[in-house]
Amino acid sequence: MGKFDGVLLASDFDNTLIYTEEALRSGAPVPDLLPRDRTALERFMAEGGRFTVATGRALPAFMNYADRVPMNAPAIVCNGAAIYDLQRGEYLEYALLDEEARRRGQEVLDRFPEAAVEAYHIDNVIHAVRPNAFTRQHERITRVAVTEAPSLLEVPLPLGKLLFEAGHEVLQEIQSYLIQLGWDRDYELIFSGKTLLEMTAKGANKGNMVRRLAARLGIRMEHVYCVGDEANDLPMLRAAAEGFAPDNCISAVRESGATIVSHAAHGAIADVVEHLEERYC
Repeated sequence: MGKFDGVLLASDFDNTLIYTEEALRSGAPVPDLLPRDRTALERFMAEGGRFTVATGRALPAFMNYADRVPMNAPAIVCNGAAIYDLQRGEYLEYALLDEEARRRGQEVLDRFPEAAVEAYHIDNVIHAVRPNAFTRQHERITRVAVTEAPSLLEVPLPLGKLLFEAGHEVLQEIQSYLIQLGWDRDYELIFSGKTLLEMTAKGANKGNMVRRLAARLGIRMEHVYCVGDEANDLPMLRAAAEGFAPDNCISAVRESGATIVSHAAHGAIADVVEHLEERYC
């Protein structure tokens, strides 16, 4: 019996587990997991803890980096639209967009010509309509090329997520427009970065998928801890017994009451594990 038996730790990937912002801006390679973070996670798992990544990335975009991360629990991908078991090589759960999402997404593109959209097919293909500079930047950081389509209506179903890409002000206009139309009653509409606006099925967010993963693992939510830096991490930070955030987090995360730890580039995850080692001593 280890002191972390029955404890689940879930971390966002980009700019939380690994600081990828500089690579995104410069085109440099994504750095490896810090040795301090790796050692801390290995200690956590050796004492019975379960560790997973909860990422906005589609599965193929995460798989390019998954071998860099020590994990012993299924991953949460597509911003909470799916749980994927890396050891078994299969989805355990997913929450799909309805058939209307393609038409509605195309309506957004028609109204906002500056925007592009990535459509995440459950068979691990990323389609893109009207790819722009933000799409190309996203391709570079994820190392996954998109398959271009002339219209969202021609993208095959089923889809787990739409990702709108544009400048932040344009995306704010899009989010406001969608809320005015009442789409927030049918979908999760949340930023995963300044130039990335996510649209998933209602309830398909990191918080709900962390709950479902914990239930699968037989872990009570009072022993679930989450770490994240962006708006799309807020649902899991609120669901956790304690939420943590790296010092580079956005202001909304800082103001949410999350416990602030080191910058992601300086060992945020190691700080979290050390905090848990004190709690479960």
